[in-house]
Amino acid sequence: MDYPASFRARTSLEALFFTNTTFGLYQWRERITRVTALPSVSYSITVRLEVPAGGSTVSKLTTAVEQAGGLVTALDVTASGHERLRIDVTCAAADTEHAGRLVEAMRAVPGVEIDRVSDRTFLMHLGGKISMEAKHPIRNRDDLSMIYTPGVARVCLAIAANPDDARRLTIKRNSVAVVTDGSAVLGLGNIGPKAALPVMEGKAALFKRFAGIDAWPLCLDTQDPDAIVQIVKAIAPGFAGINLEDISAPRCFEIEARLREELDIPVFHDDQHGTAVVVLGALYNALRVVSKDISNVRVVLSGAGAAGTAILKLLLAAGVKDTIVADVAGVIHLDREGLSPELRWIAENTNAARYSGDLKGALAGADVFIGVSAPNILTGADIATMNDDSIVFALANPVPEVDPAEAGEHAAVVATGRSDFPNQINNVLVFPGVFRGLLDAQSSKVSIEMELAAAKALAGVVTDDELNATYIVPSVFHPEVHNSVAHAVRDAAGGKAPAHETYPDDAPA
Repeated sequence: MDYPASFRARTSLEALFFTNTTFGLYQWRERITRVTALPSVSYSITVRLEVPAGGSTVSKLTTAVEQAGGLVTALDVTASGHERLRIDVTCAAADTEHAGRLVEAMRAVPGVEIDRVSDRTFLMHLGGKISMEAKHPIRNRDDLSMIYTPGVARVCLAIAANPDDARRLTIKRNSVAVVTDGSAVLGLGNIGPKAALPVMEGKAALFKRFAGIDAWPLCLDTQDPDAIVQIVKAIAPGFAGINLEDISAPRCFEIEARLREELDIPVFHDDQHGTAVVVLGALYNALRVVSKDISNVRVVLSGAGAAGTAILKLLLAAGVKDTIVADVAGVIHLDREGLSPELRWIAENTNAARYSGDLKGALAGADVFIGVSAPNILTGADIATMNDDSIVFALANPVPEVDPAEAGEHAAVVATGRSDFPNQINNVLVFPGVFRGLLDAQSSKVSIEMELAAAKALAGVVTDDELNATYIVPSVFHPEVHNSVAHAVRDAAGGKAPAHETYPDDAPA
């Protein structure tokens, strides 16, 4: 079909974005089972097709997509002729298989010719999601001589004479390394450093968007704790903080502990402490909803890995007195054989009654359930055995420990890790503000007091007028959340202001 020249918009970039009609982007096998088959923007596709000009073909297209369970979000005419139209149809699917069915539903509409199909999520990742750019223009030799040689030599000598000047004369003061070995990436498992890079890029983008921090993905091709510690120590001079990410337990405990001991900058394993802070902040508000005190509730925690252990430690610091923890082998207690050092610590600090039954039994009469473990291990009937006005945080992703709808029939407050249910427990609520506060305070460490302050600040963003059972945590886009967390952490770290902008006077005497 020949379109008028004014409508010919195919460019090399467009050709890169759109794949051929074999629907190649959708041949990957679906790796994640969803709780519900609801359309999601994360499975959004754009289908370029041609239809006859005039008539009802376009309305039939939208009807076909909707009848197939999809959601049309945009219809864009990219070229028009007397006989044919070229249209980009953008729609949301539930998963990749469903996206394929939507394409076939459109193909079945009389008069429709499918040209190309693109996956919008993959398009967003083409060439990566982040880039580095200079803060000052380099327009002439004067700029060059100050930004690089020979002028930069004087700055180097100033830092050599006073290494602390690196924090104010280089990117160090606003830079965080996002370090992973790819051993525990989201719900995907041990997929390695290259496959982990898109997640680390996304993390870096969020640091910049919500806290103005320059974060740098570092994906290490080793899973040896000694090697990881040595590598991070070696690159640490260029950073003001280290964010450990997606490193499997129990190695993550050792790696973080050693780095915290040996470095003079804060080290924060977000899978542990970011999760714990958001959980505690959400719990503070959930307890406000049901009018219970944190010191009087019984908490059952499912999961004793990185997140579960950090949640437990923060809950204990916040005043929780009655807890039971279960892992894949059952409830943890001192009489259980084969406890690792990490599990023995849990046994020594929880389950005073030495209950030795299963998770479901432990729930009877409990006020709070927090799950960071495995999908579909509980039912609504199990939640029904809990105390009146119970609280359920089912945070396994993408499939929670209990169906949120079933849990909601019995619990007063339900939260998940998913964006398609109310009360999403999302680390993005915390880690940008935590690091902003640490960097602004020029802190050399992360303390439990800072984490408690961050949790209280997060909870405080939700006002009494806003608080209800389906709104216990704010949106990540709330205008106050990241600043509130940052200020709380900065104050808990001592409230030290950023370095004063003075420069060495090296003029000859």
